[in-house]
Amino acid sequence: MPTHAHTFALRSLAAALLAFSLGAGAGAQTQPAASPQASAIPPLVDAMYPRLDALYKDLHAHPELAFKETRTAALLAAEMRAIGFEVTEKVGGTGVVALYRNGPGPVVMVRTDMDGLPMEEKTGLPYASQARTDWGGRDSFVAHSCGHDIHMASWLGTARTLVALKDQWKGTLMFIGQPAEETVSGAKAMLADGLFTRFPKPDAAFALHTAPTPHGAIGYGIGISSSNSDALEIVFKGRGGHGSRPHTTIDPIVIAARFVTDVQAVVSREKDPAEFGVVTIGAIQGGTAGNIIPDTVTLRGTIRSYKPQVREQLLAGVRRMAMAAAATSGAPEPVVKLVPGGEALVNDEAVVTRAAAALKQALGAAQVVQSTVPSTGSEDFSAFINAGVPSMYFTIGVLDARDIAASAQPGGKPLARNHSPFFAPVPEPSIKTGVHAMTVAVLSALGR
Repeated sequence: MPTHAHTFALRSLAAALLAFSLGAGAGAQTQPAASPQASAIPPLVDAMYPRLDALYKDLHAHPELAFKETRTAALLAAEMRAIGFEVTEKVGGTGVVALYRNGPGPVVMVRTDMDGLPMEEKTGLPYASQARTDWGGRDSFVAHSCGHDIHMASWLGTARTLVALKDQWKGTLMFIGQPAEETVSGAKAMLADGLFTRFPKPDAAFALHTAPTPHGAIGYGIGISSSNSDALEIVFKGRGGHGSRPHTTIDPIVIAARFVTDVQAVVSREKDPAEFGVVTIGAIQGGTAGNIIPDTVTLRGTIRSYKPQVREQLLAGVRRMAMAAAATSGAPEPVVKLVPGGEALVNDEAVVTRAAAALKQALGAAQVVQSTVPSTGSEDFSAFINAGVPSMYFTIGVLDARDIAASAQPGGKPLARNHSPFFAPVPEPSIKTGVHAMTVAVLSALGR
């Protein structure tokens, strides 16, 4: 997810799941017996886990950026062929589509994202990424600091598990490896390349995402579950010159600094305080030396909201503030690019209700928690939903409950969340939970 919160009301959700993980009533409730299918899943996952762990660490150490996931896609494609899926590569650029037909029945899609982030990993893990590549014309580190490697390992494990249980269900599995989730563009690229015309259109779809909650925990929501996300890029133009003679220049750094401050008034003074909206400037590039005033400065950021009217208000406000900042300094009109991104993700009530009941039965009601507050993060899985596929997007916890509890204490070490260079999911049991949960969810949509 771009600048992922990617969790459903994390504070309340984490509190509930933390109590479960630390044993506050974890064994106090008698859970209903799991179905025979659900009972068969953990032994299958345990048996395949060494392979999944090795794949996860390989993927973690070799991340690739959006639409550059060639090695990653090839690895996923090879694994899916070995499992028995019919695989098509290069869908929407680097996307992978894998089909497994098992008689008449529903078509159920499972999506994993594949791309990493242009940032340096600082976890110190023995399998930490050292990868580097070109990013926007400059050298950059690459890291899986959002958990997409956990997603891919869980995706592969789910495929293996469902094929192992194929005598217990009928239908078609459609597993897709989606590129460019971090740039909120990969889902649209796959759809534009005929995802639902060249291949069967799913009757239901699922995706999961890592969350900085205790491993073993599942979080989900019904209805709006993530935000709209739009990108902004603004080039402020000035007149360069010597730092000792600023009066002979038009300083675009000053203009950019003014905009960064002033644009927040759109959020705090123009938008209804009861409505969600966030404008974040994540990158500023301009200048080469301390004694040179540059000609231009480029800003990049994101604009997030839930409702269409708030989205339009923020977009208009950003453009107006950029123009005003330049005009105040007598500068040329800036180049303002506002690029539409992902739409708000809306989980289907019927799909979620059925899957949540199955998950609670299989994993325990205390472990599967619903939130009524959407995530402020964004997710282009929404593009598949908007194409007419009823879906469920849910989260799995990936951190040690003791670390979470310690971070909440006065003076505690801040928790490393998604997009932090220190974000370090605990592979086991996080991947096992991901496989177990996704398998149960898919089976619920298959009518089993």
